[in-house]
Amino acid sequence: MPGENLTREEARERAGLLEVEAYEVELDLRAAVAAEPAPFRSVTTVRFRCAQPGAASFLDLVAPDVTAVTLNGRDLDPGAVFDGSRIELADLAAENEVVVDARCAFSRTGEGMHRFVDPEDGEVYLYTQYEPADARRVFAAFEQPDLKAPFTFTVTAPGHWTVLSGGALAGRPEEHRDGSATWRFEPTKPISTYITAVVAGPYTRVEDRYTRTFDDGRELVVPLGALCRRSLARHFDADDVFTVTKQGLDFFHDHFDYPYPWGKYDQAFVPEYNIGAMENPGLVTFREEFVFRGKVTDAAYERRANVVLHEMAHMWFGDLVTMEWWDDLWLKESFADYMGALALAEATRFTGSWITFANRRKAWAYRADQLPTTHPITADIPDLEAAKLNFDGITYAKGAAVLKQLVAYVGRDAFMEGARRYFKRHAFRNTRLADLLAALAETSGRDMSAWARSWLQTAGVDTLTPQATYDAGDRITELAVLREGPGRTGWPSGCTRSRARPASWCATPAPRSTSPTGTPSSRSWPGSRARR
Repeated sequence: MPGENLTREEARERAGLLEVEAYEVELDLRAAVAAEPAPFRSVTTVRFRCAQPGAASFLDLVAPDVTAVTLNGRDLDPGAVFDGSRIELADLAAENEVVVDARCAFSRTGEGMHRFVDPEDGEVYLYTQYEPADARRVFAAFEQPDLKAPFTFTVTAPGHWTVLSGGALAGRPEEHRDGSATWRFEPTKPISTYITAVVAGPYTRVEDRYTRTFDDGRELVVPLGALCRRSLARHFDADDVFTVTKQGLDFFHDHFDYPYPWGKYDQAFVPEYNIGAMENPGLVTFREEFVFRGKVTDAAYERRANVVLHEMAHMWFGDLVTMEWWDDLWLKESFADYMGALALAEATRFTGSWITFANRRKAWAYRADQLPTTHPITADIPDLEAAKLNFDGITYAKGAAVLKQLVAYVGRDAFMEGARRYFKRHAFRNTRLADLLAALAETSGRDMSAWARSWLQTAGVDTLTPQATYDAGDRITELAVLREGPGRTGWPSGCTRSRARPASWCATPAPRSTSPTGTPSSRSWPGSRARR
């Protein structure tokens, strides 16, 4: 049995064999309100094509048990085809439909369908969190980023709850005699399994709207929602969240030239979240510590705004266009980190955000890059277990700093035009790093492969050491910077020895060091560390 892990090779083989047309997921969450809740019912219908009729493949599902499996109208024995993490599908046809009726477990650790009981009023709150591969804890799926499909969710839950998904609500909830109700949602656009979402519970929801009129006269209206649990509503400053949201949508529309593609834009602040936030299209989830219970510093508001904009950048880079496999996890996170900081500085009241980026995010990256666990930005991710270990300061902050350098290298106009071509060319599909670099090479005329080798495929930091030589008159006659780093020693690219005065960009004058007697020393002063 392979267990819960999935290798890159298995994913490639499955993606070459299958094309997923649609998912329909029905969840019955009524059991959540019990003191000791039983597993909830999850019924998934998947329609997909197979390029080689007669071949075999598998669905991913991590669940206590499976009640029934039907493939193309043929009942399969759950005990024979389900091993606890996979459902084997043999003798596939060219066109297939599989229905899986399962009992899935509520989570207390943030993976899958998390259940929280509010200690203040006893109310139950649910939300999902899937990255990188925990959708399979809620419904049966081909759990990998490059098998995108539209998702249609139907949720049955207590009737007084607020229930949301990534798609818009399709009509009013259907009420039942037992006090429950069923919410049906419109199909999503094609998305990856890990960015689907459900939020359910007696959440307080505040509403607003964003409007945008484009140059060709088209008008875009995006319904906005902000949610938190009921006992925190008195602290919730939704107006500030909406202000940053609207500023961000304006900024990204100006720069990406691609209308927000996901219909509505809900942002839910949820309890016991084990990460900062998640970019589920149309239903972004955040840790509820961003609902401030009292007076906080401007830095706290800036951090929240930065996270809001980071997740918003993912609506295009990560959701609209998604990496093929987790090797390029860094790319979506680095892009969102960079664009979030840029939007924060240029579209909101936090105009000094690049200083914050240098002091917080880059400092995080420097620390991570000097540990024994450091790795190149483009890490080798052979399986899901490796992907889980790669959410770190290198993936996010070092990558973002390198993208900032890339913008300087190709020029901001060329970078943004490259991003616009990338979104339009690959919308609702999957890509690799090479696809983005190809777009940037077109718009800038630069050799992106050489840049990628230098900046993305090496690990660790460089040490830059200025070295000065003085004449008898205590004047600098030669100034140079020596670079030492993992696998390299010598003069930095673009740096030259500078005689008589420090003319090179690689070195700047520093106070002369002195010997204990006060005599000027001819030794070099300590260099500063610079990240590759």
